[in-house]
Amino acid sequence: MSQAENIPQPENGFYVLVTGANSGLGLGIGTRLIDEFLQTRPQTESLVLIITTRDQRKGDATIARLQEHLRKVCKNHERTLPGISRVLQQRVHFRQERLDLLSLLSVQRLSKRLRDTTPKLDVVICNAGIGGWTGINWPLAIWSIVTTWRKALSYPTFKISGIGWVAKPQIAADKEVEEPALGEVFCANNFGHYLLGHYVAPLLARHPPSEDTRGRIIWISSLEAYDFTFDIEDMQGIGSRVPYESSKRLTDIMAITSALPTTSKAVDQYLEASGPSEKTTKPRIYVSHPGICGTSIVPLPLILEYLMFAAFYLARWLGSQWHCVTVEKGAVAMVWLALAKQSTLDSMERKEGVGKWGSATDFWGQERVERSEVAGWGWGGKVGEHKRKGRDPYAQDLTKESQDKFVESGKKCWEDMEQLRLEWEHRLRQAGVSIEMH
Repeated sequence: MSQAENIPQPENGFYVLVTGANSGLGLGIGTRLIDEFLQTRPQTESLVLIITTRDQRKGDATIARLQEHLRKVCKNHERTLPGISRVLQQRVHFRQERLDLLSLLSVQRLSKRLRDTTPKLDVVICNAGIGGWTGINWPLAIWSIVTTWRKALSYPTFKISGIGWVAKPQIAADKEVEEPALGEVFCANNFGHYLLGHYVAPLLARHPPSEDTRGRIIWISSLEAYDFTFDIEDMQGIGSRVPYESSKRLTDIMAITSALPTTSKAVDQYLEASGPSEKTTKPRIYVSHPGICGTSIVPLPLILEYLMFAAFYLARWLGSQWHCVTVEKGAVAMVWLALAKQSTLDSMERKEGVGKWGSATDFWGQERVERSEVAGWGWGGKVGEHKRKGRDPYAQDLTKESQDKFVESGKKCWEDMEQLRLEWEHRLRQAGVSIEMH
């Protein structure tokens, strides 16, 4: 049972939804949000942090860890300013919900619940997902690390993925409704979040144009979103040997082109944007990545996990800016996108173009937000822009032709995803299992 009814919902609340927050990067995003919100936002504003997990046990454990983190933060502030602890405690509220991204009905249930119980949403951080890997090609991994260590540790190509994996059936067999295959990694990493964003778009839109803010959907990509892994004719990656990397490339393409005129028709339909209003503003979609962090998305024996962290630190000391190593540092880009003023983001995009925001560190581990190159788009979609540190080794210099191809791919992906959404919504209604939002 959710705790939604048991927590305050302040009018001056800043409502952030983080999917898959039970461990790894999701938990790091949660703790970093608490830290930076309390440091940067006025005392009159409260954070309402809504986390999703697949079951109650994980949700309870996550809330307990977030509450413990909040207590430590307040204790530290209390040392310098006695009495502040109580004030800070009252500025952060937690709420947990259930979500299984491999179940479209689970996405609909959560969306309806949010729409029924939440006054608005300020940010949705689409963190949850799966890798779809079955193991590691150890001979290739060792050879790659020995011969091209920096490239291998930042842009690995030696993970072994399951091929042809599909999600569980969405409709019971007795409903007698034809159900096509739905790629498992695609559903967890793309389509589930895509539906969630559509259903909660009205909550994200509840920001008057007069405010320096805007509802934001933050999709999380990866350094491994290689161009060559994505086949637009197999958008779901069912036949792909690298479905995870394919899903992240799709994330990059759709997020970046969501702000372009060529996709405006499909994006407006997706966000239910009917035009300007005194009380609403069209939400924005951003894309970020956490650099290289040590998480459990690739399960390893303990000794190999230690070796992995040692290799990550070594890569950072030898010049790699993308080795954040810890999830708290890897969360810096997502949290910055969540809390930055809209005028700041708009100003940066006017100057540098729409881009992919990555978490980076220096030699000493001081984290920062950096633009990340996207094959076919560069750092901001500008031909001839200067080259930056941390380039994708598989990317080529941006040309007008490659840019046009990227933009056209984005248009097709948006049209195909919207068509897929409408087809599945019709299919669920036809089976009599769809959960209506009204």
